[in-house]
Amino acid sequence: MTRNRIGFFVHAEAPGGIGCPPVMYQVTERTAPARRSRAARCPLFPAVWLGALTVCLALSTAPAAIDRHALVTRHNYEWNAPDSTVPLGNGEFCFTADGSGLQTFAGNTMAHWAWHSFPLPHGWTPYQVPATGTFQQGRNQGPDRFPPGTDELRRWMFDNPHIMNLARLRLCGGDGLALRKEDLSGLARSVDLWAGKQTSTYRMAGEVVRVETWVDASLDAVGVRIESPLVARKALQVALEFPYPSLGNGPWVGDFSRVAGHETELEFDPEQRALTERLSAEGQPGTYQGGVVPDLHRQAFRRSADDTTYHARLTWPSGPVGADGIEWVSTAAIFVRPAGPHRFLLAAPGKQRLEFLLAFSPRPITQPAPGVGDSASATARHRAAFWGAGGAIDLSGSKDPRWRELERRIVLSQYLMAAQSAGSFPSSEAGLMGIDPWRGQFHMEMVWWHLAHYALWDRWPMAEQALGCYQRFAPGAQKLAAQLGYRGLKWPKSVGPEGRSAPWEGNQVLLWKEPHPIFFAELEYRLRPGRATLDKWAEVVFGTAEHMADYPVRDEGTGVYSLSPAMPPSEQGVTRDTVFDLAYWRWGLDQAQVWRQRMGLPREPHWDEVRSRLAPLPVVDGVFVHSADWHDTFTRRAFEHPDPVGVLGMLPPIPGVDPEIAHRTTLKVWQTWDWDRCWGWDFPWLAMAAARQGEPRIAVDALLKESGRNRWDERGVNTGGPCPYLPGNGGLLYAVAMMAAGWDHGPDRTAPGFPDDGSWTVKWEGLKRAP
Repeated sequence: MTRNRIGFFVHAEAPGGIGCPPVMYQVTERTAPARRSRAARCPLFPAVWLGALTVCLALSTAPAAIDRHALVTRHNYEWNAPDSTVPLGNGEFCFTADGSGLQTFAGNTMAHWAWHSFPLPHGWTPYQVPATGTFQQGRNQGPDRFPPGTDELRRWMFDNPHIMNLARLRLCGGDGLALRKEDLSGLARSVDLWAGKQTSTYRMAGEVVRVETWVDASLDAVGVRIESPLVARKALQVALEFPYPSLGNGPWVGDFSRVAGHETELEFDPEQRALTERLSAEGQPGTYQGGVVPDLHRQAFRRSADDTTYHARLTWPSGPVGADGIEWVSTAAIFVRPAGPHRFLLAAPGKQRLEFLLAFSPRPITQPAPGVGDSASATARHRAAFWGAGGAIDLSGSKDPRWRELERRIVLSQYLMAAQSAGSFPSSEAGLMGIDPWRGQFHMEMVWWHLAHYALWDRWPMAEQALGCYQRFAPGAQKLAAQLGYRGLKWPKSVGPEGRSAPWEGNQVLLWKEPHPIFFAELEYRLRPGRATLDKWAEVVFGTAEHMADYPVRDEGTGVYSLSPAMPPSEQGVTRDTVFDLAYWRWGLDQAQVWRQRMGLPREPHWDEVRSRLAPLPVVDGVFVHSADWHDTFTRRAFEHPDPVGVLGMLPPIPGVDPEIAHRTTLKVWQTWDWDRCWGWDFPWLAMAAARQGEPRIAVDALLKESGRNRWDERGVNTGGPCPYLPGNGGLLYAVAMMAAGWDHGPDRTAPGFPDDGSWTVKWEGLKRAP
């Protein structure tokens, strides 16, 4: 326990025992019992009894652990617009379902491994594509420029690779045509967050239709269960359709009308091929040529588009009794009928239910598929385990009427990030819901906003695979640095899985992406201190710091090192000595030296020299400003990202960053900023600064600020960008965890980032302090 001036806090295991998250609560301070003399001790009062008494006394004052099921399910929601989509995902794979339960009117099927590139423009070869993403040679002098005559290649490099839609599932009538919105009446669509499932009910042709949809927890597969008398009459079918990849972002990503340029091949395993041949020999209508694929309770597809290949597999219940105890009239549960080169109709005539799993993979799918019922049950258990582990924040005891909306955003953000931002690569700003203006590539400066929160919510394994991009990209980062005349690792900007930057003028001068891997390394070390973590990150940390020490330009007259050229996070142009970058550079170089000392290595003298002689943070009229050249931060430039608040908010206290100036700066940003011309993560960025600087009321108000760039739709997606904007969701999770659990050397009370005036009651458990 930790004693302080207002009481003491007790960490106790939740009623579930070992492994359950601890509860943080505040109890009234009591006078400690007087110590008993040696003479008073006797075998009748063993230490075990005293220990048990201590635990009982503590637990007698402890409130119950957070009822996580109640916390989560009070934010289940209904959204009855037919063409609105809800993400269902396992972190790597996401199926966005519309009101029909499938993707009849809108929705995409995407995965972090699913990428496509168009053929190169005529006359260009792969050998002419710069692997580093730039033709620039030598140290930065300004924005990155492409040479004359390379416009075609530049456009191609910006567009490729791009994320792709794997397929869509649409409900169709007996004629095989997709349903129209007017075919549905009385639509009621609910989302069960605890189970990770969507349920839609409505009427069609006078009959009730019920559709359940989920994404399997361990397989990149969507599960579907449709119940209706219309299924038995074959008046309700499902169309499986494969598109040619495209960059458009309408109701569906991809060109579903295009026949040429891609192939859909039916794949048969040996057992299936043997049955096909037998049915054909017996004259039964079971061959592909006869129009019906033999029903062996699975059907595989091989897809190819240009140089991209992937696989899909349908499976459905088999035998007289399904895995979930459903009795079947026969073993032929579903018939799959080709209805075009890239279109297949699924029907279950004579049955009230049509259910299946549709799985996707970059490689042939060989592992056995779970039963449909087993998949639904396992997914519900997995999702419940997710909610039961890691952090939780319950605001229901608060008097401030805004508590429910803030709690809704917190719960739904956890769900959304777990569904589509916990896979093999960092996600794009639109996650796996569609394709954004950057073609679904992820920005290395935005990786922090997608993944850092997992450390504070004690769900670090959900970030680890994606963060492996730093080790995977290290060889390319070294080549980029060397091509530009620098040492170390220079991290790219907007990338796909190969790590090549898409062309953009700010690629080489947008600096704040550079220290991020040191921050991530530190987050992991706080959770897993030890040699294994040190070794895992050593190459990345040291290579990053080496570049950070080599990038600044030394003034031979003064000896001062300047960050020049530099583009600040606000991206308002190219300048020098940008305020946030100067602070982040100080922290990153300091922390890299700490990393060396942890590994028993001496400090790097050059890192210390650069760190000690870095240009001071620019200050005008007692507040920080964007850069040494821009003194109009609070007039002409009071929009986009408020760079100055990050220096003591996202970042901890740093020598060389005056806390009083930082405090005045945060107050001025809050008063003067144009909050309708910023981005979704700017609100939690300000909240972090306000909380750390003793302004908890501003911290909460910032998170709930009324602004067109701080809107959260029915499914909890932050819309503060040119697309559904997940950095806003990830930023919120980091900020509220910090505001609840606190930060290093912060106020010694629970929930220090919330007002301590009785308006907010913050009950939390399982969270970690921020640096």
